[in-house]
Amino acid sequence: MADHAPVAVATHEPLLSYLDDATGERTDLTAQQLGAWAARSAGLLRDGCGLRPGDRVAVLLPPHWRTAAVLIGAWSVGLSVSFRPRALAGLPVLEPGADRPYDAVFVTPERLDDWLEDVPEGTHRYLVGTGSGPLDEVPPGWLDWSTEVLRHPEIAPDLGVLRPSDPASPDGTSYGEWGAVAREYAKQLDLRAGDRLLVDAAEHEQPLKWLLAPLAAGASVVLCANLDPADRDARAAAEQATRVL
Repeated sequence: MADHAPVAVATHEPLLSYLDDATGERTDLTAQQLGAWAARSAGLLRDGCGLRPGDRVAVLLPPHWRTAAVLIGAWSVGLSVSFRPRALAGLPVLEPGADRPYDAVFVTPERLDDWLEDVPEGTHRYLVGTGSGPLDEVPPGWLDWSTEVLRHPEIAPDLGVLRPSDPASPDGTSYGEWGAVAREYAKQLDLRAGDRLLVDAAEHEQPLKWLLAPLAAGASVVLCANLDPADRDARAAAEQATRVL
């Protein structure tokens, strides 16, 4: 987000690590590697979809390295991002403009198939898997993000000037306001530059907690899916985590 602190992580060390204790999957991304995936995502949205600053994107994805790439890519080209971890059917829609299709929608296959989920309509629709490879099946009207994003370079497209007052989410919250909230939350967690934060992905879906606050503080992140609470301390020690969330 706007005005965040520089990332204080050595270039060869992971900035974001994703682990799934149920499948054994592990992905470690340095700042440069995460930036490359975010650049591909930005290119997909701007050049592939033709979106422009202020267009609306719905991201219904769990904590994951791919989610980070989608979010950072969308924000880097000035898009207004709605992140709702759960959009249960039948609940009132409070977000302005959510009664019309989003310009792009990102969702996991599991949520698309869940009858409890009210997945919003979108002009461009992408399925984002949480496994290690492309999806086996993609229903009509949807595209596989892991395939489509590779059509775009690892270099970010030419960016316009993003102002702190520009809206970062459809409710009008600006980049500057989200940056301030991220820094304040990092302060509450006592996160500092060089810290390594272990996050139980099932307990903390909001990107403010697992992405924005750590980046604002200059900390690295270990996202752990399907983490057994009994193994939390051992996992923290193995990952050399200095903070646990």
